Amino acid sequence: MAAPLLENLSESLGSPEPAVRLILSILIGYPCALVYRRFLFYQPATVIHLFHAFSGLALAAFNFGSQIYHSAVCILVQFLMLRLMGRTVTTVLSSFTFQMVYLLAGYYYTATEEYDIKWTMPHCVLTLKLVGLSFDYYDGGKEPSQLSLEQRSAALPSVPSLLEVCGFSYFYGGFLVGPQFTLRSYQRLVARELTDCPGKPPNSVIPATKRFALGFLCLVIYAIFSPYYTDTYFLTDEYEAQPFWYRCVFILLWAKVILYKYVSCWVIAEGVCILSGLGYNGVVDGEHQWNACTNMKVWVFETTPLFTGTISSFNINTNAWAARNVFKRLKFLGNKTLSHVTTLFFLTIWHGLHSGYILCFSMEFFIVTVERQALALVRDSPLLTKLANSALYPLIYVVQQFFHWLFMGYPLVPFCLFTYDKWLKVYSSVYFCGHVFFLVAFLIMPYLRKALVPKKERSQTKQD
Repeated sequence: MAAPLLENLSESLGSPEPAVRLILSILIGYPCALVYRRFLFYQPATVIHLFHAFSGLALAAFNFGSQIYHSAVCILVQFLMLRLMGRTVTTVLSSFTFQMVYLLAGYYYTATEEYDIKWTMPHCVLTLKLVGLSFDYYDGGKEPSQLSLEQRSAALPSVPSLLEVCGFSYFYGGFLVGPQFTLRSYQRLVARELTDCPGKPPNSVIPATKRFALGFLCLVIYAIFSPYYTDTYFLTDEYEAQPFWYRCVFILLWAKVILYKYVSCWVIAEGVCILSGLGYNGVVDGEHQWNACTNMKVWVFETTPLFTGTISSFNINTNAWAARNVFKRLKFLGNKTLSHVTTLFFLTIWHGLHSGYILCFSMEFFIVTVERQALALVRDSPLLTKLANSALYPLIYVVQQFFHWLFMGYPLVPFCLFTYDKWLKVYSSVYFCGHVFFLVAFLIMPYLRKALVPKKERSQTKQD
């Protein structure tokens, strides 16, 4: 059974050999974490940094060969910036500019029209780590009263060593596919602070095994169903010849399947972080928490009927990074919408230079805007509130989930097909139904509020 699953998986992820190497590399993180726990937990920090750095470097070389020099160059330049330029705005801007330009140049020179596993894949994760490092070092020079709680927890009191930055950057639990974590969290790991047993390796085998099992289940689901829901089918004459309803349902099912590619990798990688101790997140209500590196809330992802719910449960640490280092630092603009748009634009170019990314994130912003207006309408309308809480809710939930996943898949089409000639062909085949649906919803929302919301509630909403 394993051989056909691996064959299906490798074909759906791209060319077989790179896909197999990537999956094996994520899985190798588990024995690396066990070696660290068993033999290195009590060793000096220098030994631990060397182990983490060389383990990550070995996995990077296994996947990308000599192209690991790209990450080495960026890590060295980042370290020199911190050392030579100090805690200044210039350091932050220089870091942001250099790391993003290097990443975008990599995208430009390696881009194809297919999903390829190449050195830019882990490098985009590394870019956020290194840019975040400059922000955290800058914050370390401020008075604690000037910082938010999350900034204080990430702020660096002193400049890290080159070996420390390498261990942080190449840590085998997050180098290839994430998750994002701060250097302060990594320092606490090395200092043996991230454990439920002070001074001893954490009791994290069972929590890590649970995440591994869940991630592996998602991987199996993806491997089984992905051959039947391929990106290339959208571009065939057979798809175009299908009835309109079939084309729409295919988008819905394709979206559910395609996202398991990301879910499985992130959940398996999270298990590595938990096993090492990096996932430890203190005690809540008397129970030890292992969710510091959670990148997926799988139950929420599967059950929420809301677009915002799916977004907030997906790639959590990257979204948190963007919120902390982009959105909240744009507070000086005095406009949340502008900050939100700027953050989405940053995430767009961080993903790549294809037009499909621009369309995906712009459509996401539009969908979320309309959904928030719809939720406010239901909240403020006595009639709709009563209907939402009635015995009809299970039926409403099913209908809502259908539209939710149909229009979750809709912006994912350009995200996965990349170029305008491809996504335009698909959108034309479904008559731009997503654009039409949300544009009409956006235009009629004020009239629905006028008809369904009492005047008193409308006045209160305007005041708020």
